[in-house]
Amino acid sequence: MTDNKMQIDGGPAAVAEQLKGANGEIDESLYSRQLYVLGHEAMKRMGSSNILIVGLRGLGVEIAKNVALAGVKSLTLYDPRPATISDLSSQFFLHPSDVGLPRAKATAPRVSELNPYVPVTVHPSDNLSSNLSQLSQYQVVVLTDTPLKDQLAISDYCHQHGIYVVITDTFGLFGTVFTDFGKNFTCGDPNGESPSSGIVAGIDSEGLVSALDETRHGLEDGDFVTFSELEGMEGLNDTAPRKITVKGPYTFSIGDVTGLGQYKRGGLYTQVKMPKIIDFEPLRTQLKKPELMMSDFAKFDRPQQLHIGFQALHAFAEEHRRELPRPHNASDTSEVLKIAQALASQGEENVDLDEKIITELSYQARGDLSPMAAFFGGLAAQEVLKSVSGKFHPIKQWLYFDSLESLPTTFERSEELCKPLGTRYDGQLAVFGKDFQDKIANMKQFLVGAGAIGCEMLKNWAMIGLGTGPEGSITITDMDQIERSNLNRQFLFRPNDVGQLKSECAAKAVQAMNPELKGKIVSLKDRVGPDTEHVFDEEFWGRLDAVTNALDNVDARTYVDRRCVFFRKPLLDSGTLGTKANSQVVLPMITESYSSSQDPPEQSFPMCTLRSFPNRIEHTIAWAKDLFHSYFVGPPEVVNLYLTQPNYLGTALKQSGNEKQTLETLRDFLVTEKPLTFDDCIVWARDQFEKQYNNAIQQLLYNFPKDSKTSSGQPFWSGPKRAPDPLKFDPSNFTHFAFVEAAARLHAFNYNINPKDASKEQFVKVLENMIIPDFKPDPGVKIQADDKEPDPNASQPAGDNDELQRIVDTLPPPKSLAGFKLEPVEFEKDDDTNFHIDFITAASNLRAENYKIATADRHKTKFIAGKIIPAIATTTALVTGLVVLELFKLIDGKTDIEQYKNGFVNLALPFFGFSEPIASPKGKYLGRNGEVIVDKLWDRFEVTNVTLQEFLDDFDKKGLNVTMVSSGVSLLYASFYAPSKLKDRLPLKLSELVETISKKKIPDHQKNVIFEITAEDQSEEDVEIPYVMLKLRD
Repeated sequence: MTDNKMQIDGGPAAVAEQLKGANGEIDESLYSRQLYVLGHEAMKRMGSSNILIVGLRGLGVEIAKNVALAGVKSLTLYDPRPATISDLSSQFFLHPSDVGLPRAKATAPRVSELNPYVPVTVHPSDNLSSNLSQLSQYQVVVLTDTPLKDQLAISDYCHQHGIYVVITDTFGLFGTVFTDFGKNFTCGDPNGESPSSGIVAGIDSEGLVSALDETRHGLEDGDFVTFSELEGMEGLNDTAPRKITVKGPYTFSIGDVTGLGQYKRGGLYTQVKMPKIIDFEPLRTQLKKPELMMSDFAKFDRPQQLHIGFQALHAFAEEHRRELPRPHNASDTSEVLKIAQALASQGEENVDLDEKIITELSYQARGDLSPMAAFFGGLAAQEVLKSVSGKFHPIKQWLYFDSLESLPTTFERSEELCKPLGTRYDGQLAVFGKDFQDKIANMKQFLVGAGAIGCEMLKNWAMIGLGTGPEGSITITDMDQIERSNLNRQFLFRPNDVGQLKSECAAKAVQAMNPELKGKIVSLKDRVGPDTEHVFDEEFWGRLDAVTNALDNVDARTYVDRRCVFFRKPLLDSGTLGTKANSQVVLPMITESYSSSQDPPEQSFPMCTLRSFPNRIEHTIAWAKDLFHSYFVGPPEVVNLYLTQPNYLGTALKQSGNEKQTLETLRDFLVTEKPLTFDDCIVWARDQFEKQYNNAIQQLLYNFPKDSKTSSGQPFWSGPKRAPDPLKFDPSNFTHFAFVEAAARLHAFNYNINPKDASKEQFVKVLENMIIPDFKPDPGVKIQADDKEPDPNASQPAGDNDELQRIVDTLPPPKSLAGFKLEPVEFEKDDDTNFHIDFITAASNLRAENYKIATADRHKTKFIAGKIIPAIATTTALVTGLVVLELFKLIDGKTDIEQYKNGFVNLALPFFGFSEPIASPKGKYLGRNGEVIVDKLWDRFEVTNVTLQEFLDDFDKKGLNVTMVSSGVSLLYASFYAPSKLKDRLPLKLSELVETISKKKIPDHQKNVIFEITAEDQSEEDVEIPYVMLKLRD
């Protein structure tokens, strides 16, 4: 990608001062999660860009917020019009006291608080169109809430002068975005995915490449690859990328390989991302012949109709002094319809207009909805970032989207009910009417999580007035405190909030946005899980209307989902991963739940590969993280158990099954290798370098020499097995020294030894005085050669008692170390001063050097070792918009599953997919009165505290012969029990039965007990039936 094609200030070398931290580089502590989405190069390009955003109502401020958080050279706002009370329907940075002030002037100071590296100013002009040359200082111009004639004048000028244009608008539940990035726009990375790579198994004379072990290559037709480390066909190594044709999931062709010889063995292929050149047409051309993207494949003909409808609204406003049609006004709507029909007949293609769609568009034209602003604000901001970074494929060139399914059907809408009342909700009243607004205000909502999604969700809720009524309330819970890396996308938080509870700060921030929420939000710091069921008890769940998840881990989301199923509460769930997002609706008795489907398991690596045969940097990072634990976490914990647990050696140790290893750890950490000074820690660290990167490799090559063969006669070191070489320690080598420094400091931390700002000179002096003995391989050591073979060390004897006793005798008695304890290291990826990631980076890269694997920088290592979920504000804003559009349907009480949408979005492609939720699974059994249908997920039998005999009789009346009853791990009844055993149980009340068999009292806060039963129906077949809930108290 060339810089002159990007047409921004400077190029990759001109790293924006605004994005630099104290060390002159991009501030990774702030931008870390976003960097994993965009990369350093794209961030640098963004940091050279000046952006103008025109129009500061809800949509404009949403774009401004997202662009400011992302980090650009400068952000300029333009909107000289006075703020109105109706702007507060979605403009979260305006307060009631700002009414009458110029929108941009009132908004700019609040946007500037979002990111200290992005200067925010107000464009000094009363009329943009009167002097278009003033736009030359910007790389991107974003137009919202702008008349069509001004859009045309500005976009014509920008297209001619190489300035990128993004135009976006929302009208109620309708919205659009248009992009023009000029001719020859260079997209450097169209999809944002990591390049595919793999091991070559073979290349035939026709150029057909096979991947090793039938591993899917993940390539597509037209991709480019390079090769390295090939033996035979060396002419392919490290040459220009070759275009491929996919022949199957495990094979691809590189075309003619004449004259390159015959492939022998080995080699790697790596995909090369090639830039894509895209030509854009100006708005004036695209209005007549639009290039339309599809946002919802169920509405195939909708984009063409909305393209006409939006132009009709602009034409109407042009005739009525910029005033859009009034809500539900028949005469205005009639005029809009006539304009639309005239436009449709003038176009090159015949567009068949649906009058209902155009009528709704006219009815809602003055509508201003926060979730639509969130959706299009995230989308448009991402297009801005694409234009200046060249990262991800832009929208080309129009995208229309609507959510007409969100309109209420159980609440009346009319001109009277939708008219403005001079309130902050007027933009919402225009769409939904007053009665529905009252219903929104009286909802009782529970938000689980106040991170990135939680912040955006609360902003939307504050704008729509959720929970502000006399019966309404919002409960938020989040156990986490705010960290600096949160500030880049969790926009309710500011630098002075770092260290405080997320739930409390988020609640405070949205109450400032909408003062009507004061006294309506309850902030908690409890994790929602089995250990807090006394907090989130039956009474708590019982008073909720709906639940929204804003969680970033599957276990927590699954638990909340199961509670919602149990208490039959609707759940709205969503998640993001970089530019990807999804939303899901869970409806009692209608849909499946979040837990009904599972993501594929996390990738794991065979132990044998990690221990001896790594071939990818991911392998060495996983190995290094394990080494971190085995040095600085596990041993100190074992030592502390020995020092504090009575008779540890006699009880717990014997039960653990690895006595010898544990005793050797205790001996090493308490006797033979126990440091007294920081110099001792340096010595220990240098010894570990030798042990891991020289001795262990020499031992491996002793067991499997480089020329060794397998039992089938094939070279042992081939395919995924890369032959390593030992490393010779060099204190002047950055990575060698970094390993010793990090290891020494962490070892010192374990022993509470103060390094006293140890200098490099101190390290070098200690290292120079060390004598490292030569290593001799041990013929008795066995190493597993393949994961398919049994581990030769798995069944080794634990050592004879005499040997173990000799080690025990060397240990100091715990009493002699009273008050002494070690400090285990708690892994923390986001503290750049604690040497955790430094150690893992150095340890991983040294092992990569052993095996000639390309190393990874600290940034990539932190991403993989820390299992960081890449995040960017644009995706988060967009997905919460989708969730709130579904919330409107919940509030309306819709029961038709076809009206709901689960969403799947990838802003990088960009891709939008919507599907109706999957219905909950149904079952049946044959009862006394015929077939009975049950919902396998949501149905249950509810019983009172009757006796076991009455319980069995009740089910018999239903036509079910109960054969087994259990609660938790307690089997309460089985038809095969002897009569003598049942005699005592049958008369017992169910609660007494549970307490008697489990020998545990039912907690006072628990209002029910769950029973699982197996039974036969009238066909005498075992049937799958719902669980039973014993209701103890109301």
